[in-house]
Amino acid sequence: MTFWKSFLTHRIAPTLVLMVGMPLLAQRPVSLEEAEQIARDNSPQLRQVRMNLEQSAANLRAQNAALKSQFSLTLAPFTFQRSREFNQLFSTFNTSETRQSGGILRVDQPLKWTDGTLSFQNQFFWRQDSSEFQGARTEGYTNNLFVSYSQPLFTYNRTRLNLEAVELDLQASQITYDLRNMLLEQEVAQLFYAAFQGKMALQVAEEEYQNTQESYAIIKNKVDAGLVALEELYQAELNLANSRSTVQNNQVTFQNALDDLKELVGLPLEEDISVAAEISEKTVLVDLEKALAEGLSNRLELRQREIDILNAEQTLTQAGATNEFRGTLNMTYGLIGNDQSADRIYDNPTRNQSFELSLEIPIFDWGEKDARLQAARIGVQRQSLNKETESTGIAIGIRKAWRNLKNQEIQIEIARQNVRVAQLTYDINLEKYRNGDLTSLDLNLYQNQLSERKINQVNALISFRLALLDLKVKTLFDFENNRRVITTSTDNQ
Repeated sequence: MTFWKSFLTHRIAPTLVLMVGMPLLAQRPVSLEEAEQIARDNSPQLRQVRMNLEQSAANLRAQNAALKSQFSLTLAPFTFQRSREFNQLFSTFNTSETRQSGGILRVDQPLKWTDGTLSFQNQFFWRQDSSEFQGARTEGYTNNLFVSYSQPLFTYNRTRLNLEAVELDLQASQITYDLRNMLLEQEVAQLFYAAFQGKMALQVAEEEYQNTQESYAIIKNKVDAGLVALEELYQAELNLANSRSTVQNNQVTFQNALDDLKELVGLPLEEDISVAAEISEKTVLVDLEKALAEGLSNRLELRQREIDILNAEQTLTQAGATNEFRGTLNMTYGLIGNDQSADRIYDNPTRNQSFELSLEIPIFDWGEKDARLQAARIGVQRQSLNKETESTGIAIGIRKAWRNLKNQEIQIEIARQNVRVAQLTYDINLEKYRNGDLTSLDLNLYQNQLSERKINQVNALISFRLALLDLKVKTLFDFENNRRVITTSTDNQ
């Protein structure tokens, strides 16, 4: 009774601190914030989407790295080749041997803005050739240095499109992670408050049991003194047994709720924990128009639908390249040097130049391109419709959450008044019971009414917190602290 008398006395305070039960020394007190953090660290579902996010980030780093200059070195320390062939001009067989050593240094630079590739290559070899015919034997150095450029024509930029696809994949993974994180916060809050409600119900049942013991002692003294009939003692014993049973039932319900919470956040089932919550009595004023504006601006599902539209548009671009007219421009300029001495290899170089323009001209594709374009356009339209539907669903969800929040404000005030009236009624009738003007059966009814009102008040406070959290999830806006919840996936675009 001391807890609830203090509760009624200080109900005008801005916050209500509900420390439920008297935990054992071995118990570990866990707050809602701690439970959420434990769940973020241990949740298998969140860890999985976090790994998907890390994988997408690694893919983007790899894609950006592939757009930088690529260096490669190929070494052939020693190559030997011996062959015997028939020479028709001289009608004789000839055996030749070739020994070679060298390497190739190559640098490729993809160009994101043109989809072309600029390459630099240097080939350096030492070569020795010998032949049985006339005892010929030659050796020397060869260096082939050239620059080449390859440019696709009359087609879309595949390099840039691939990079955009990987960037969109990273955005989608980030959105999935943020949404799962918010959903986990809501799930933890629901189970945490369920355990909290279970513990509150247990404490109320224990207080009711104590009151029932007091009333039993009173009636027993009266029966012993011959002031009331023995039947009153039998009824008091029945009330006491029922109250004890309620305590045990609530204890089971509370322990089951704790196990559900441990499973979700990833704590060992054998770990002994207690729950403690600070529930504010102060309500939060939320404007519906602001809630709708924030939700339609912040909700990550809308960005998901935009990404789906962009992916569908990429598919449309790729479909437009089916059996397309396209060309390729290849240009090469280089110098080839040969000499028996490496330091004179470019005394008399040979210019190596090439220019090639090739065209691929489709003749007839039996309507394949038109059909693929039609299918891709329908895909874009479908994704646009999905975004419109998502936007409508978000607005409806926010309106429902706002109405529920306003209703919970009313329920809190009603519950507060009910507890005050039930407490005063119980105190009055307890005094009547002590004076012999009320039976134990009637007093038990008032006791049950008071216990029910206390639990209803706690439930109303918790329902308001859950309704506020639900609106926070649906708008991604924290109305208590007047700030956005997530900015990484939308504001940084």
